[in-house]
Amino acid sequence: MTLNAPISYQQALDNYLKKSDFPAPQAIPDEELLLKQFHPDHREGTITTLQVGPNKGDACHKQLADILQADSRIDAADLAGARIEETDILVIGGGGAGCAAALMAAESGARVILATKLRLGDSNTVMAEGGIQASVEKSDSPQAHYNDTLKAGHNKGKKELIKKLVMDGPETIRWLIQQGMQFDLNEFGDLLTRKAGGTTANRVVYFRDYTGLEMMRILRESVKNSSIDVRDYCPSVELLSNESGHCAGAIISSLNDCRYVQIKARSVIVATGGIGRMHLNQFPTSNHFGATGDGLVLAYRLGAKLRDLDSFQYHPTGVAFPQHLSGTLITEGVRSAGAYMINALGERFVDELKPRDIVAAAIIKECNEGRGVTLDDNSQGGQGVWLDTPGLEARNPGLLKQRFPKLIKLGLKSKIDITKVPMLIYPTLHYQNGGVIIDENGLSSIPGLYCVGEISGGIHGRNRLMGNALLEIISFGRRAGLQAVKARQLRGHKQISIDHISNLRRELMQNGMSMEKKSPLLFPDYAKYDTEEKLDIKSRFSKCEVCNL
Repeated sequence: MTLNAPISYQQALDNYLKKSDFPAPQAIPDEELLLKQFHPDHREGTITTLQVGPNKGDACHKQLADILQADSRIDAADLAGARIEETDILVIGGGGAGCAAALMAAESGARVILATKLRLGDSNTVMAEGGIQASVEKSDSPQAHYNDTLKAGHNKGKKELIKKLVMDGPETIRWLIQQGMQFDLNEFGDLLTRKAGGTTANRVVYFRDYTGLEMMRILRESVKNSSIDVRDYCPSVELLSNESGHCAGAIISSLNDCRYVQIKARSVIVATGGIGRMHLNQFPTSNHFGATGDGLVLAYRLGAKLRDLDSFQYHPTGVAFPQHLSGTLITEGVRSAGAYMINALGERFVDELKPRDIVAAAIIKECNEGRGVTLDDNSQGGQGVWLDTPGLEARNPGLLKQRFPKLIKLGLKSKIDITKVPMLIYPTLHYQNGGVIIDENGLSSIPGLYCVGEISGGIHGRNRLMGNALLEIISFGRRAGLQAVKARQLRGHKQISIDHISNLRRELMQNGMSMEKKSPLLFPDYAKYDTEEKLDIKSRFSKCEVCNL
C-alpha cells in the first residue's frame, strides 16, 4: 500500500507507543524482485562500463569508475631527490588486516614497514561492533558456516576462499585470545555466541558491542611491542614495479614533512580498507575518515584484476536522527538479541534476521511507499523506521546496559532514552563487497602484490554476513603475512619505476578521457581535522605542491 501523505515523527511515535505487541511480518514473496526494485545497487543511472584498465568492459559504479580511471597524483619528476628505503615486506594500511599481516611477517623474521594514512588503528576495524563468526559451538560446523556464507552472497563467492575462511574460524579466535583479546563469556567461562542475519546457527562471538575496538586494541599493542617500523600519516600515492612488472614497493607521502619516500619491498601487502567516504548514491556512511578506496586505485593502476565493482553493502541500521549522527552504525547484534523494526504505522514489515541486503531493501521500500517515519521540517528532513529498543528492554530487562553499552552512549548523544523511545534508523553505506581478485593467501594477479581485508573481493560474493569481515581480516591477513615472507623475491629488484603510469595516461588519452581528475583521493572533499596537530598537518600540506592536496 502506498500512502499519499507523509507520516510525521510525532504521529509515527504515537502509532508505535499505542501498541504493546508486534506480530511477525509476512514472508517476502520475491526477495530478488525486492532487491532489484529497492536496493541502491540497482538504482537507475548509477552503473557505468569501465573503458580502461584490466577490467575494461566490466560494470562499475560511476563514482568508483571515476577514480579508477583518473590520472595519477604524481609523475617521475616528483621523485627527483626522494629518499629511497628498502625492506622485506611493506604493509600499506594500519587496520586489522594490515596489523595481522605485519605481525605474521615480523614473527617469521622479515623486516617490516607498516605505512598508514592516519594513525595505527584508525580504520573500519575499530567501528565493527557485532562480533566475529567462527563455528565454535558443538551444534555448529564449518560446513554450515560455509553454506550460510555462500548462500548469503547469492552463490557468487569464490568457494576456495570461503573454505579457507570458515576453516580458519576457530584457530583465529584462539590466536586473538592468545594476543590478549577479551570476549563475553557465560558463567562457566565458555564463549557466548549469537546468531547473525542470514545464518542457521549461533556463531558470532563478541565483546559487548565493542568487538572491533577490542580487537584493534590488542593488535595495536602487539604491533607496538614488535620490531615493525610503523609510519603514521604516510598514505601511499603509487605502487612501484620492477623490470618484470612485479610489484616492487610503493611511494608514500609523509604528511608531516610533505616529502615523498620510495620504499622498495620484496613483497607488498595492501590493506587499505573500503570506500565508504565516497558516499556512493549520496548515502551516509559508517566508515572511518580515511576510507576512500586508495588501495583499489593503486592495485588497478598496476594491472590487478578486480571483481564485483557494482556491489556494495548498505547496513540496515544506521542512525537517521539526529542528523549530525546520520549513518552512525547500530550493530546487528541488537536485532540478533530480539529488537524489532517497526514502520510508521506501528507494524513489523520484515524478518529482522534476513541477510543485510534484504533488510536494507525492505526499509527503503517502506520509506519510498510512504510507510516510513518522516522528520519534521525543523529537523532538517530525512526518513527512516523504528528500531524497537524499548521492546527489547521490556522483554529482557537490563540487557541493553549489559550487552550494548556503546548503544546506550549513542542514545545519550542523540538525547534519547533508548529504553523508552525507539531509535530512528535508515540504511548506511557500510561495505565494499567486491575488490581485488586474490588467491587463498591474498595474492593478486600481480606477482608480489597481496591484497587483504575489504580491498579484496570474492570471499563474500555480492552480500556479506555479519561477523565475517572481522574473521576475514585476521584469517587472510595472517595468511598473506606468512606467504609474503615465503614467496618474497630474495635477490631484490634490479630496477624500480612507475612506468605503468605512462601506460595509464596513454590509455586515457586514446579513449578521450579527462586527465583533470586525480587519484587516489586520500581524503573526502569535506576533509576537516579535529585536533590542533591535524590542523597543523592540513595547513602545511594544503600549501604544499608536493602533496597535491
